This record gives sequence, structure tokens and C-alpha cells, in this order.
Amino acid sequence: MKRLIYTAVLSLSVYGAIAQNSSDSTRSQKDSTKEHGFHFYAGYGEEGEHRRRHDTTTYNEHAYPRFSFGLTFSRFDLGLATLIDNGSFTLSPANNFLRYRSWKTSNVGFDLVQMGVRFSPNFKIYLSGGFDWTLIRLREDITILPNQPVLTYRQDDIHYSKNRFSSSYLRIPLSFDFRTNEDSRGKRAHFVFGPDGGFLLNGRVKQISHENGKQKFDDDYHFAHFRYGGFVRMGYGDLGIFAKYYFNDMFENSPAQKGLKNFSFGFTLGF
Repeated sequence: MKRLIYTAVLSLSVYGAIAQNSSDSTRSQKDSTKEHGFHFYAGYGEEGEHRRRHDTTTYNEHAYPRFSFGLTFSRFDLGLATLIDNGSFTLSPANNFLRYRSWKTSNVGFDLVQMGVRFSPNFKIYLSGGFDWTLIRLREDITILPNQPVLTYRQDDIHYSKNRFSSSYLRIPLSFDFRTNEDSRGKRAHFVFGPDGGFLLNGRVKQISHENGKQKFDDDYHFAHFRYGGFVRMGYGDLGIFAKYYFNDMFENSPAQKGLKNFSFGFTLGF
């Protein structure tokens, strides 16, 4: 997971440097309709044209709607994840074994592919796909057991310096993007919302202890194989905040966890 995050950050940094060099070499060109965005895009349509030219080259206006599709690296989310137990932020006795360290329980995600339709300079709808992780840092010295009929744990007699219970999903959000006109700095404000679906890729328990060293165990751990919810993003320029809430339960076929849901919020980079 750390390697993936480092790769993502490195990709953003490299693209930022390339875009800056291109911008410096063509700064004298005027472009009253360019789009700024700190993310890579390679594809077809208005987004592909803009990203390949690093937002510095003039282009001809075309009638709306405009269609685009291609690869992207955007909407990099980094935030906190929270478990909501039947409407309460306090876990019920049946779920107390899932007690977690709030400031170390996180949500990470980003989009890699996108297709969209722009209806005006200020409104666009796009469907994207990427990856999303929920990383729960457990407080208890327990092991969530794989291949069990319901979500089951074992109380251990050793101490774990790290005991992380995580899920990874293929995320497929549908975004309704409202944005202002560019200001004098060439930046816009964004308000984006929409439904968010996801397919489970895998669940994982990762533990570190003095006795056993590093251990990893993979299973679905009764995480919902398909989850659905909604999200909202707000920001200015390339930076913003996000919130995501999933309507169905985090776990399936495990009656004791009925009503346990996932909510996350934090910072996002790239619109």
C-alpha cells in the first residue's frame, strides 16, 4: 500500500514538472478558454486535447455537448474513515472488537480512467474508475479469522504494534461537476457530487508483533462484494475536500454487523 501511494505521489510530481516546463516555454501564447488541472490525462476529446498540450495552447471552440474519454490520474483522496454503527459513532457491544484508532484509520483512493460529456463551460457529467482503500487500525490484540461463516475473531495473548484490517475496492463514481468561470489567477471553484459504486477486490489483515514479525492474511472477510453510496467534493483550483458515505452495510452475511456502515472525509487533489 505504501509503495502504491509513493508511486502515485511521484507520478503527480513528475507530471507537475513536465507541465511547468511546457508552460514556461509557451507562456507568451494567449488562451482565454484553457482548463487548468494538476493531473495527467491522455485520451480523446476536449480533456485529451487540453492535457496533451498542458493547458497552454489555443484551440478552436466547438459546439456543446463535447465528449471525452481516456486515462487520467486525478481525484487523489486522502482522509479519515469512520465506522457508523446503526446511526451511532460508538460501536455496539457486538462490534466492540472492531474498536479502532481514529487518527490512524484512513481512506485512500484515486481515479485512473474517465469518460465524460461537457454540456457547457460550467457543467460536466463524467463516469470514472479507480481504486479505493479503507484501512482500519484496530486497538485490540485480536486476529480477524479468514474463511469463517460470519465475521469472526480470535483474542491473542501477544501485543501487535500494528493490527490493520483493510478492504480494497474498484470504485466507479458518476460525477456531476459544477464549476465557476476562471478567475484572474486562472483557477475555478468546483462543486461535484454523485453516486459511487464499488466492487470488492480483497480484504486483508496485516499485523506486526515482536513474536511473529510481519504477517498478512487475505480473504474477503465478509466485506460487501458490492457497495453503493454517495459523495461530494468541493474545492478551488486543484485542492479540495471530500466526503463519502456508503448506504449498504460494510459486511454481508454476518448478522452481528448489520447496520455497520462506512463514512470517510478528507482532502482531495485534482478535479
